[in-house]
Amino acid sequence: MNPLDQLEPLIQPAAVPWWPPAPGWWALAALLPLLVWLLWRFRDKLPRRRQQVAEAPLDPLRSAALEELARLPKPYDGAPAGPWLQALNGLLKRLCRARWPNERSHTLSGRAWLAYLDNRCPAAGLTRWMILVEGGYRGECKLDDKAIDGLTGAVETWVRKHV
Repeated sequence: MNPLDQLEPLIQPAAVPWWPPAPGWWALAALLPLLVWLLWRFRDKLPRRRQQVAEAPLDPLRSAALEELARLPKPYDGAPAGPWLQALNGLLKRLCRARWPNERSHTLSGRAWLAYLDNRCPAAGLTRWMILVEGGYRGECKLDDKAIDGLTGAVETWVRKHV
């Protein structure tokens, strides 16, 4: 008889279950919530990367319109605002005609004109500035400094962000 026949058959190793984990994993499971709590508690002290949001360069049409808006003399200290309001309206109409020549937006007036401007850029909120379309036709239209600055800011926002 062969001596190898006397050996017992090979035993296949049993599959090692993944649960329960070794003792080191229990310690990690206990420290993980503590680490999360510490990070949440001291999140203000962690260094942060500042994200610089670069504003897209303006096209020549917008930059020219912004330059013209800055050059317009504002009617501060009770000066008549009619010519200034007409110049603002003219600037917006020229910009719309150059931007969208087939829409005939330059023929609009009154509330329809303001609604058209607001549809192009709701962020500017030009519909609340009815004085923009009415003020040029009033005999003595005067605005306070806050209204002048607000309307200038709204027109500037419109020029920067219109679609």
